[in-house]
Amino acid sequence: MPKLEGSVENIVFHNEENQYTVARFRLNDRGRLFRDDLTTIVGVLPGVHPGELLSVEGEWESDSRYGRQLRVESFVQRLPASTDGMIRYLGSGLIKGIGPKKAQAIVDHFGEQTLAIIEQQPEMLRQVKGISSKDSERIEKAWLEQSDIKELHLFLQSHDVSVNVATRVYKQYGRESIRVVRENPYQLAQEVQGIGFRTADDIAVKLGLPHDSIPRLASGLKYVLTRAANDDGHCFLLEDDLLQRASHILQVPQETLQAAMEQLHSEQDVFIEPVPSSISAAQIGPADLTPAVEVHDQGMGDTPASRQQLRIYYGPFWYAENGSMRLLRILQRSPSSLPPTSQKQWEIVFNRLKELRHMELTDRQREAVQVAYQQKVSILTGGPGTGKSTSLRALLMLLRTRKVDFALAAPTGRAAKRMTEATGVQAKTLHRLLEYAPHDNSYQRNEDNPLPYQFVIVDEFSMVDILLFYNLLKALPHTAHILLVGDADQLPSVGPGNVLRDLLRSEALPAVRLMDLFRQARQSQIIVTAHQINSGIVPGLKSAASSDFFFMREDDPYRAQQLIVDLVQKRLPARYHFNAISDIQVLAPMYKGAVGVELLNQCLQAQLNPNAVARVEWADRLFCIGDKVMQTKNNYDKGVFNGDVGFIRRIDKENLIVNVEFAEEAGPLLVEYAFHELDELVLAYAVTVHKSQGSEYPAVVLPLVREHHMLLQRNLLYTAITRAKRFCVLVGQPAALEYAIQNDRVAWRNTGLAERLIQIGHATVQLPG
Repeated sequence: MPKLEGSVENIVFHNEENQYTVARFRLNDRGRLFRDDLTTIVGVLPGVHPGELLSVEGEWESDSRYGRQLRVESFVQRLPASTDGMIRYLGSGLIKGIGPKKAQAIVDHFGEQTLAIIEQQPEMLRQVKGISSKDSERIEKAWLEQSDIKELHLFLQSHDVSVNVATRVYKQYGRESIRVVRENPYQLAQEVQGIGFRTADDIAVKLGLPHDSIPRLASGLKYVLTRAANDDGHCFLLEDDLLQRASHILQVPQETLQAAMEQLHSEQDVFIEPVPSSISAAQIGPADLTPAVEVHDQGMGDTPASRQQLRIYYGPFWYAENGSMRLLRILQRSPSSLPPTSQKQWEIVFNRLKELRHMELTDRQREAVQVAYQQKVSILTGGPGTGKSTSLRALLMLLRTRKVDFALAAPTGRAAKRMTEATGVQAKTLHRLLEYAPHDNSYQRNEDNPLPYQFVIVDEFSMVDILLFYNLLKALPHTAHILLVGDADQLPSVGPGNVLRDLLRSEALPAVRLMDLFRQARQSQIIVTAHQINSGIVPGLKSAASSDFFFMREDDPYRAQQLIVDLVQKRLPARYHFNAISDIQVLAPMYKGAVGVELLNQCLQAQLNPNAVARVEWADRLFCIGDKVMQTKNNYDKGVFNGDVGFIRRIDKENLIVNVEFAEEAGPLLVEYAFHELDELVLAYAVTVHKSQGSEYPAVVLPLVREHHMLLQRNLLYTAITRAKRFCVLVGQPAALEYAIQNDRVAWRNTGLAERLIQIGHATVQLPG
């Protein structure tokens, strides 16, 4: 295997996710005739920076695009010895805020002693002109981190473990990394972003943990349950399904898993329940009605017994379902803190709304307001244009009149902003309302420190998962009222559970569904079409822009891609005066394919932002000033959340910083990202329909092709169309549209909340008069 020694001249490409790197390498070969020739090296090279000395081993390969290059199998790092190497090393992005200019100043001052000074006497760095105390502290901290990361790399390499996990492990555990990896590698799968069970399992096996050890099997079972929650929204798996999945992943017989299951059960990491035979299909659904099968009775020996199928819950979801049932029961049975209202007072309120606000409520809207005020827990649901916002404004007027302390909330910042605009009252995200603390993943508002409100209203409730719902209920005073507002026909929450549908299906809570379209709403083809689709009716396909909704047929996906770009870049801005970047949002069912999110973003970025004054390539992504971007995970320290959309306003290559402006409910928010944090952002010229939940856009362009058939469902199409405020155009195949409308099969989620709520009993709504 060839072995080369030399220095890293520059990094051509680096993927932060998997540490794959392409670097130009200057060979340390004094006998070479052409000493300026550079060699390309590629491979997993975490923690490598320009200027470093490397010894690399690998295999030569020929790339059709880049020519001859060495694919690195192993490497050893050494610090640079020359002053030029030190300048490149320190100015490479190793230290936030230290770019090439400051690196040059430091090396000019200390010469060949620079790295020794940093390691042994970092306080001397303050002698350098332009280096502040803050700079000195950053350099010292980064130096220690790099030393620890290199030690972690060596430890992992000594156990024949791929080093591409080291940086993420260090980011989570710091100087405790080696101890954590040695004692319990499965902890990585639960706590380190980007490291799944399979990676942790690979580490554990290479560290010598037996293939059939209880810790391995128990971690595997929890992994399967967690993956089912994250990927499919399940709160539980049926026993046979769990054992089959775990057996496949762990490569062990199903009977080997029983001891691990019993341990998890005894430690209350998982909970096991029989499927009640008394629950009907109409109440609970097909996934719960698996016939009894021959299984081993847990904890009772190895004798097969015919019995009901078992539900296996991962602990947090079991507690959330049972806790939600318990707290809803307490809320319903506790006295109200609101002042009583007579029928005469109701008439006064409704007349004042008509006279002062020109709000004449329908009978159904009046019922919604009265139910919300008189019942401790209630639901208001309905599609667009049915008057949910008007009903809310009427309720808020009543609450103000009666001097009731209330709060408005929504799951996301975008939804909270929309709620504020619709009601004229400031709304918060649920995380801010509950005072989420990111350092320990907890909420400061809970049963011991409840919210100071008599009434809480939550909008876009279809987006709330079972864990967030449970934490919301824990924070409510027992005397408070809560109104849950949402459209049950939209896509369910990204997280586990299907809370709004379960609440409605159980009939355990009073609910008012608004059905009638108001005259103004009937003038919008967007709203009319959305309701037709929700009813299973294929709308008339308009090919001309005679209304705010039309369909453009294009059977070829790649020509559809070109048409979408042309619509966004030229046609819609020219005819309707939309801003191509800020007003028009492309939504797509999937990431892959010719009209998937990934390719559409590349095409739209190239056409809409071709002449950006500054740009940065990070991992496999290109970001430019002016780009529309989306945050892909909750970052509570920065105050931005998964799905938030902003615009890149500044790229500072000297200090390795990107500034992104987000529109928040309280106004514009400028957020700073270090280059190494850019993996939290993606381009957002096109986003998935799931990511659009809770948002509203002036114009929506939606591709529909049969290659996306796996996700073409009625509720997805309905959700996408109802994101459009002023204009919506569908591009693609009529057959794909018909397929989506006919496919009313909502992806089933294993939840037990509806069943538990049935135990509360059907609520009786008492209306005056």
